[in-house]
Amino acid sequence: MTKGQAEAKISEAVSKFEIEFMGRGPKQIRTLIFQDMIVIRLKGFLSQSEQKLAENSQGVELLKKVRVTLFESARSCLEALIKEVVDIDIISTYSDVSTKTGEKIIVITVGENLEDRFDK
Repeated sequence: MTKGQAEAKISEAVSKFEIEFMGRGPKQIRTLIFQDMIVIRLKGFLSQSEQKLAENSQGVELLKKVRVTLFESARSCLEALIKEVVDIDIISTYSDVSTKTGEKIIVITVGENLEDRFDK
């Protein structure tokens, strides 16, 4: 498998996760593997009601709390999906949502340089 193929498979897995566990999939998703990190950028994943909620500071705070809680409760499922693709132990998973841009970033750290594992 090439690095590009792995990145595409990870994007598919994360999109599936977002639909099944978070309630809505992204309009765009991009995955980049860089050394011992997997960086996933999702665009257009907030629903219209979430976008409306994010129009004031109390709504932003509530939205972030809900999204973090949902993500944390399903983290092990996401990590299992990623591990199926890259077959490597995951050290940690980080996530944040920008209510300003409607983007989400997920960063996954693994125990070794993933780039060394792929066909060139």
